[in-house]
Amino acid sequence: MTAPATATPTARRPTAPPEQPRARTFALTLVVLAVLLVASMTAGMAVGSVRVPPGEVWGIVTHALGGDWSEPTWSRARETIVLDVRAPRVLLGAVTGAGLAVVGTAMQALVRNPLAEPYLLGVSSGASLGAVAVIVFGVSLFGPLSLSVAAFAGALLTLLLVYTTARSGGRITSVRLVLSGVAFASVLTAVMDVLLLTSDRGNEARAVLAWTLGGLGGVQWATLWLPGAALALGIGVLLVQARSLNLLLAGEEAATTMGLDVARFRARTFVLLSLVTGVLVAAAGPIGFVGLMLPHIVRLFVGGDHRRVLPTAALGGAVFLIWADIAARTVAAPMEIPVGVLTALCGGPFFLWLMRRDARRKTDRGVA
Repeated sequence: MTAPATATPTARRPTAPPEQPRARTFALTLVVLAVLLVASMTAGMAVGSVRVPPGEVWGIVTHALGGDWSEPTWSRARETIVLDVRAPRVLLGAVTGAGLAVVGTAMQALVRNPLAEPYLLGVSSGASLGAVAVIVFGVSLFGPLSLSVAAFAGALLTLLLVYTTARSGGRITSVRLVLSGVAFASVLTAVMDVLLLTSDRGNEARAVLAWTLGGLGGVQWATLWLPGAALALGIGVLLVQARSLNLLLAGEEAATTMGLDVARFRARTFVLLSLVTGVLVAAAGPIGFVGLMLPHIVRLFVGGDHRRVLPTAALGGAVFLIWADIAARTVAAPMEIPVGVLTALCGGPFFLWLMRRDARRKTDRGVA
């Protein structure tokens, strides 16, 4: 009688933890986006009414930075176009796109709503009213910076009004803040319309329309440091608070159990996001849909951890807005389309797709 054969266990290959592939995907995504950002900035400085070869663009930039390895074979006119006209415009596009994407990412986590975007608290309406007042009344107290200063002052005043109104009921909640922002946005938009209708001069309407649609033209090196500083501050603080943003995704009760003071954290973060948004709107106008689209696109690649989503969204937003501005300059050349028009053309269909996706998910959960 033979002994029963014993089954030998099959050797299993060690499986990598799920975090490891996600980390590799995150690193690869950052590298790809960084390369795309450099290529996009090069294209932004090369493309225009006067075409400049990419190699010449790099030569002009490196020579301006003190590099002696390239002979200046280009004309003085091309150097002026690249350094004084296109370079600050491209940098403003990168900073604004990155900032709006980061603010949108944090705003969606704060209110736990996938349709949230940077202008949720009415800051853009306050900035628009400040800019319209400067255009209509011809204020030039701060010279060429008058419009940007007035726009930021309007955004800051709106933030204070929204915050004070939301706090008057006692504990500040995200619902109160959002409702206050919507209410003040409606009132400020109505005041802006009244200013336009009662203006004696007719050319203000076109200037106001151009500003409210957003644009990157006319930026100077002297004013570029402020949106850059706002972006650095916003990303730095949000990266430090990334764990708290992650906790909010699990719900207020779970976040409170983990030791997070949800009300205080939301209030501080709302103020930070509104200030960053106000600076960006003052510099480039209210460019829409960047802060709505990019966070969702980024999460498809790197997941929902804000330690990864925030830097990836910043790079993705910078690349997206640079190419949107390139298209705005070239699609209907020599006429320039406001960049906000193109972002809206991209964002409108994306918004509809997002709503349908959320509705489909809710239906599937109900069936399950």
